[in-house]
Amino acid sequence: MPEIPDFHGPHVEPPMPGHVKLTWDEPTPRASCIRVLSHTCECRETTYELCAAAGLGFVRRTDRVKRTVHETTWMSATAAGLIFTQIPHGEAR
Repeated sequence: MPEIPDFHGPHVEPPMPGHVKLTWDEPTPRASCIRVLSHTCECRETTYELCAAAGLGFVRRTDRVKRTVHETTWMSATAAGLIFTQIPHGEAR
């Protein structure tokens, strides 16, 4: 039987000085189906997901301690992907 691969996402580093400050909004039901394309590691209390729906992309932030979920503005998938790659390195938050 083949071994199941490890599905850990990247760990999120602390924000760097001068990091991009993202605007986090309450989620809105804009699409009936949302696909999670990538995610950060689940071992942290706050996780981030790169999401796609209706031809657009956004980043979802879930804080399991505060029990809150927020999203960035929906934007082009390319722009959302760029923001998502900045988050684990502490370049955006």
